Amino acid sequence: MLAAPFARAQQAQLPQLMQLLAHRGSARATFVEKTYIGIIDRPLVSTGDLSFVAPDSLQKRTLTPKPESLVLRGNTLTVTQPGKRRIKVNLQEHPEIAAFVESIRGTLAGDLSALNKFYVLRLTGTMGKWRLVLIPKRQRLSRIFSRIRISGSHANINTIELDQHDGDHSVMVVTQVAASR
Repeated sequence: MLAAPFARAQQAQLPQLMQLLAHRGSARATFVEKTYIGIIDRPLVSTGDLSFVAPDSLQKRTLTPKPESLVLRGNTLTVTQPGKRRIKVNLQEHPEIAAFVESIRGTLAGDLSALNKFYVLRLTGTMGKWRLVLIPKRQRLSRIFSRIRISGSHANINTIELDQHDGDHSVMVVTQVAASR
């Protein structure tokens, strides 16, 4: 009986969390990502750094095990791997990629309307320790992944977890880098 009012109270905090994230503007962090694939005994581990400049510039630079750069500016995603051809993707032509990108970029930008476009959102916890669950609204997207869980504290994102429809999943632990003065 008490669960429904508690859930509504936490959902009422969603705009407050988005506003907090939006005011942050830009952020830099390092990451360690573990990808668990059903046919492999151990997770694949990658490390690197992330940067976000509001409202729509995001970069993920993987350093290990193999260098790779993903740069998002507006609606263009550029993937660069040393020694290979650079790939540019227009997100307007690839709605599934666009929806996944918006899960991260929309959260970092505090863009509630962008997130609501693609996901059912569930917020739990407090501003000091929150978890946002994004469940795809579109069937084509839900065939790829079942949910994304983003956890954090205030305006900092600490983990991003992706559960794929096939049972594979990844966990990215994010460590904020203090802004240089």
